[in-house]
Amino acid sequence: MNYFDKMTNKTIDMTTFKPIDKASDAEFDNQLKQLNTPCYVIDEKKLKDNLTILKNVEQDTGCHILLAQKAFSYYPAYPLIGSYISGTTASGLYEARLGYEEMKKKCPDTENHVFCPGFKESEMNMLDTWCDHLVFNSLSQYERFHSLCHNASVGLRINPECSTQEGHDIYDPCAPYSRLGITADKLYESFPDALPEDVEGLHFHTLCEQNADDLFKTLQAVEKKFGRYLAQIKWLNFGGGHHITRADYDLTLLKKSILYMQNKYDVRVYLEPGEAVALNAGYFVTEVVDIVNNGMDILILDGSAACHMPDVLEMPYRPPLCDGGMPGEKKHTYRLACSTCLAGDVIGDYSFDHRFRIGDRLIFKDMAIYSMVKNNTFNGMPLPDIVYRKENGEMEIQKGFGYHDFKERLG
Repeated sequence: MNYFDKMTNKTIDMTTFKPIDKASDAEFDNQLKQLNTPCYVIDEKKLKDNLTILKNVEQDTGCHILLAQKAFSYYPAYPLIGSYISGTTASGLYEARLGYEEMKKKCPDTENHVFCPGFKESEMNMLDTWCDHLVFNSLSQYERFHSLCHNASVGLRINPECSTQEGHDIYDPCAPYSRLGITADKLYESFPDALPEDVEGLHFHTLCEQNADDLFKTLQAVEKKFGRYLAQIKWLNFGGGHHITRADYDLTLLKKSILYMQNKYDVRVYLEPGEAVALNAGYFVTEVVDIVNNGMDILILDGSAACHMPDVLEMPYRPPLCDGGMPGEKKHTYRLACSTCLAGDVIGDYSFDHRFRIGDRLIFKDMAIYSMVKNNTFNGMPLPDIVYRKENGEMEIQKGFGYHDFKERLG
């Protein structure tokens, strides 16, 4: 296998990546040392572990689970994902096309859904062709475009006005003045007794990295506010934000909640997790390019929070790091900073048992989700390579990026 090095513009022989039956930590570390940094590594085994859990939920309840591409749109893995769960869901035109081309056409039994707060008329014919379900965010969008839907099952997004977030309004679709979903009073005003005949489903999405207890609370609000419509529809979509594959997730309560709604209202339930599909199934590898001191030791990395893992700054959150502890927990504490001009491009403070040298590598965990889909080239930072680690331990460099990927975005 050959690999194009974006920094030297030379082709490198990568035949050192040999298949192995079971990679030990030492073997894995040795493989990572051979990779160009920064890079993302997708772990097939961990992806399959997550998919097995999701498939079990489908089998035990009869619900359909869809990959939310906004979190993880690594389409080379779509045929694998489609062999476990029921398809994809999109947040707009391009994701809808990707799900159609890379999963639905390759796994014909899967579905492709789409929701967007604002569709354009010019998109409707394509979306109606590519998608099995099309969900409108507002009554005005429905009124403008529902007659253009000839193939897709039409749904409405509802807002149950039941906030389960704590201090994270940016992720709360039920926060005051939210633009997402139709509130009960507005729906009653237009349709006091029954939904239009062509509205076959309702959709809500209120969660973000949450457990089944918050879903249960939300379902109570949905029943209370929209109960008169539930017996009229064919499907009910619980949206995303379900951390189903997290170790402490209450799978029993999730399954009970799904079966309750399906049995009581004779609907098919859909869930649209993004994170749960690829949770803990990826790494971000970066290299120390300098070490400075200004009151504390600071590692300058070739990776960037702002460019390569934006959620670190946006959420914000502290990403898990192999061998890293809290500040002061271990012998040596460092601030992990980045190579852009943004003063706040800092990942955080971590402690280690050993001192660092220029050229050492750091491996961040849980980097498959909301990383590759959000990265950017601010400051001309190179986009990280994408590496796929097969279940047998073999590494494949799936995608390399270079100067032209930066240049051609703007001209």
